[in-house]
Amino acid sequence: MKGEIYVRLDQVSRKFGEEWALKEVSVQLERGKIYGIAGNNGSGKTVFMKCICGLLPVTSGRIWVGGKEIGKEIDFPESLGVIIETPGFLSGLTGRKNLEILAALRKKIDRKGIEEAMKKVGLDPDMKKQVSKYSLGMRQRLGIAQAIMENPEFLVLDEPFNGLDHRGVEEIRKLLKDLKKEGKTMILASHNAEDIKVLCDEVYEMDAGKLKKQNRSM
Repeated sequence: MKGEIYVRLDQVSRKFGEEWALKEVSVQLERGKIYGIAGNNGSGKTVFMKCICGLLPVTSGRIWVGGKEIGKEIDFPESLGVIIETPGFLSGLTGRKNLEILAALRKKIDRKGIEEAMKKVGLDPDMKKQVSKYSLGMRQRLGIAQAIMENPEFLVLDEPFNGLDHRGVEEIRKLLKDLKKEGKTMILASHNAEDIKVLCDEVYEMDAGKLKKQNRSM
């Protein structure tokens, strides 16, 4: 439903030792939009995304995704696809075999679903090459296939274009635009201002653990 709040953070802070990685972050994100998160390394972007995904507990504050509170009603968002940091795979296996192992954990998709996800990101599901022989760009494509293969409502993508050449960037941008048309909600962090400009409905900047909305000039 247009205008529906899908992600809500209320005064969220996260502390590591004596250092505050997030400082009283409050924000509401609508369903079906792509939100860009800009900021330098160490600004708190990755911690912000990990907290939303339930991968890091908050020190204080509350987070809701899809109407349910993370860490209270659910441990993780119920329909989530995520890339945070470098995707980890079993290097001695093929890309498809890696995805088959991951898919077996929740049993949401069959072999055909895995093949379709790989094709969407430009990988050949029948390729016999082990992941250890993949280029950085191919590993990134496989990570994106993993994130989208179970058709999640919510995607959290930290630097999804890492390692991709120009053609790969264009292909994945188109994929993300298509997913938005399907009503997916996305949070996307990228060092590339062009990615943010082309894809995102709204942009926030993370600086020293504080989140501020950017004004976008047309």
